Amino acid sequence: MYHSPFVPDGDWLAQPLESLHQQPPTVLLPWLQHPGSLTAALKHQSDNQFRVQVLQQRWLQPSPEERRALGLRERSRALVREVLLCGRGQPWVYARSVLPLRSLQGRSRYLRSLDERPLGELLFGEADIHRGPILLNRLKRNPRSDLRELAGEGDSAWGRRSIFWLRDKPLLVAEAFLSAFRPQAAPFARSGAGTEPVTGE
Repeated sequence: MYHSPFVPDGDWLAQPLESLHQQPPTVLLPWLQHPGSLTAALKHQSDNQFRVQVLQQRWLQPSPEERRALGLRERSRALVREVLLCGRGQPWVYARSVLPLRSLQGRSRYLRSLDERPLGELLFGEADIHRGPILLNRLKRNPRSDLRELAGEGDSAWGRRSIFWLRDKPLLVAEAFLSAFRPQAAPFARSGAGTEPVTGE
């Protein structure tokens, strides 16, 4: 049975980072705060040696905290997609996306069948999209998960999360940076989804 490899450890916190009890590594901070397409930045960082590995994609009830963030009712179901974003043959990022049913209708219906296409790349290609504040958290390893690809991971990883509004319908995207990701530079700047000003919760 599949189990998510990471789960939040405490609340997702808005910036500024002074509100966090622990600080991310300096080299990782620009990636956590990057407002543009993470997929595009990872492709650039990997010299286009990039691929998406789908861990699961199915209709589930999101966690209570995810339902609150998306404004969903208690028994609401959503398409939950978990993937590894791999660069140069190594898993660099674990990503979990929660796509409510009402957000996958009409012109957005195509997002139900992503396969190995990166969600982020498709979202940033949309004209009618904007991004909410980027929140940070320290994610902990789920002891029930036995993914072979993450056998060497530590007990925790730095993650970020935000809500994208596509045609005024919400999509929740969370990402955790894995131990194999050792960037040599900050993500390159590229225009994309507009990010609303980051404010406290």
